[in-house]
Amino acid sequence: MIKRPVNTCDRYHAHVYFDAETIAPASALCAAAGEQFGVAVGHVHQKLVGPHPCWSCQLSFDKTQFDTLIPWLDQERDRLTILIHGVTGNDLADHTEYAAWLGDPVPLNLTIFEVQS
Repeated sequence: MIKRPVNTCDRYHAHVYFDAETIAPASALCAAAGEQFGVAVGHVHQKLVGPHPCWSCQLSFDKTQFDTLIPWLDQERDRLTILIHGVTGNDLADHTEYAAWLGDPVPLNLTIFEVQS
């Protein structure tokens, strides 16, 4: 069963995943989210960034925006996959325990959170 987003944190990121074929609708979705909901829209990365296994764009928002933004993203995303996670200061927990999905989940590269000695 796919873990769906629940509003339990103070701050959140949504990572909209796309590829060369879906960059235009993903960019439009992120821009519309910024305009309609006042969320911070990050770069449209046409490369892998952090633990994300796909090209992505980050949306930053808080718990007051969650309940209107998430249903809208789910309705407007078409076939795009979106990772939603809390921002707690613990990157590993944020991308595992506090992670949920709109669309089909994809495995994250969690090795970047391993402690380097």
